[in-house]
Amino acid sequence: MRIGELAARAGTTTRTLRYYESRGLLPARRTANGHRTYDESDLRLLRQIRTLQDFGFDLEETRPFVECLRAGHPEGDACPASLQVYRRKLDELDALIEELRTVRAEVGRQLARAQSAMRGLAAEAAVPGGPEPLCERGGGVR
Repeated sequence: MRIGELAARAGTTTRTLRYYESRGLLPARRTANGHRTYDESDLRLLRQIRTLQDFGFDLEETRPFVECLRAGHPEGDACPASLQVYRRKLDELDALIEELRTVRAEVGRQLARAQSAMRGLAAEAAVPGGPEPLCERGGGVR
């Protein structure tokens, strides 16, 4: 198939395919008249790249999977280098999850503090002659 058909079937652009070719991820086979030509294995390779990128892998991280596919492994992830990338990505995700847990806990503490402060202001407002608490929009506490 030609580059336009491959791009359409893979749900991408010909520009992306040329970029992958320049990065050595997509083979650059040419016909006698110079046109790029592709087959079903190239489509499978592009789908693998796309799936990995959807999962947050950067383009360079897809290289071991591409090479594994080219070596004849049908899923592209049964090679040692692919497994290593999976492990590294899981470590990154675990670190991000821990960071998000820390941020979430801090936001929770800030919310609790703010709610307590708001209740304190509301209690003061209930005292005759006490200040009326105002929010950012200029309205009183409800």
